[in-house]
Amino acid sequence: MTTDLHLKSVEELAPLLASKTLSPVELTKAILDFAEESQPKINSYMAFYREEALAKAKEIEQEILQGHYKGMYHGIPMALKDNLYFKDKITTMSSKIHKDFVSHYDATVVEKLRDAGVIFTGKLSMHEYAWGITNNNPHYGPVRNPWDLDKIPGGSSGGSGAAVAAGASVASLGTDTAGSIRIPSSACGIVGLKPTHGRVSKYGCYPLAWSLDHIGPMTKTVKDAAGLLEVIAGFDHRDPTCIDVPTDDYVQQLSGDIKDLVIGINEEYFFKNVDAEVEKAVRANIQSLVDQGAKVEVVRIPSLQYAEWAELVTSLSEAAAIHHSDLQKRPQDFGDDIRLLFELGELPSAVDYLQAQQVRRQIKQEFTEIFNEVDVLITPTLPVVASTIGDDFAELNGQKVDLIDNIIRFTGPSNLTGLPALSVPCGFKGNLPIGLQIIGPAFKEGRILNVGYAVEQTNPLRNRKPNIFINI
Repeated sequence: MTTDLHLKSVEELAPLLASKTLSPVELTKAILDFAEESQPKINSYMAFYREEALAKAKEIEQEILQGHYKGMYHGIPMALKDNLYFKDKITTMSSKIHKDFVSHYDATVVEKLRDAGVIFTGKLSMHEYAWGITNNNPHYGPVRNPWDLDKIPGGSSGGSGAAVAAGASVASLGTDTAGSIRIPSSACGIVGLKPTHGRVSKYGCYPLAWSLDHIGPMTKTVKDAAGLLEVIAGFDHRDPTCIDVPTDDYVQQLSGDIKDLVIGINEEYFFKNVDAEVEKAVRANIQSLVDQGAKVEVVRIPSLQYAEWAELVTSLSEAAAIHHSDLQKRPQDFGDDIRLLFELGELPSAVDYLQAQQVRRQIKQEFTEIFNEVDVLITPTLPVVASTIGDDFAELNGQKVDLIDNIIRFTGPSNLTGLPALSVPCGFKGNLPIGLQIIGPAFKEGRILNVGYAVEQTNPLRNRKPNIFINI
């Protein structure tokens, strides 16, 4: 039973825990052992909670033995991104400035996970203050992609992406302001869900940009993501952006039946300047969905041409406001890359910011209109695959292009609109994973998860695993 436990998904482990075939203690020890062993290679953890995790595992073992099994995540060990507050624990944001910050309360998502019986194994690395897409951290070192240790895992939730892909955490949570759940999920070959803005409380999460931030699942499978969303979703009066709408039974919506589903394809924006092999993989998966009974309709979203500008002005301005005081008092304590971004964030005027919100409103209206015609949009998650650590450029059809501008092109619009978006693995370029993105109407997470489930059932990764399993 102990063989390769770290490779298993929540949907595989939960029945073993529920039937008492597998002990939470045995599972937690296996995950911690592998996480600690893999740490020198992928550097995904900021802190390990071994002693507390094993003590909690013993407590949960007794709960299950006594017949008090709570559900899919009861007894599952996982680590979280280090911008989610744990009561009486250091939460660093992978920064120098907050390296000793201790919260006096749990984030709402942490509370919900505790109530569900999750066992916390530690905190995971991130791009400093979640303001970047490489996770090449100047204070704590780069996180490495388990598929190729010379490549970035994506960011800002790169520790979460690498840990889940490698098996150092069974599942995790990430945060997403311009793609920071979906970017590392695509780069690391896992599932990443950015729920609708307001679906999951952000109380107890250190912000990057208030109006763009989201918290969501990063998991091995779509069913794992659906189950994790069931745990963390719901209204919370402590988060003023949280919306009081009913949650769903997301796991039950995973039928894989997509007959008569109408898929929207936007050629002008989402399939423009895409790596040829990425485009080929995404289009092949769309065709597979058509073969299963779906239909395709080409749609136009004219205002998308302004999306990158609106996203940049909004995120720069809001992030600079949050960090203004520290930027004035201790600029030298920021990493060079994010200090520059915070300085740039001081430049847009109130007029620029408000114009960006008008553009944002128009884009949102156009998305609303197209979802009267189609059920989902499908796009590449990223136009490129993971680049080399330390390189500011990505390779796009033999040309070197700016990394950050290109890697957030297809993810940012869903933050502007607040619409739910899911990244699922859909193939490889060489040994590097490719992600397919599914965008849906507000609060229709079940719909996009079911489409992702239909993609997953075709086994696009062909059961391949990262090379780190061979190297360790």
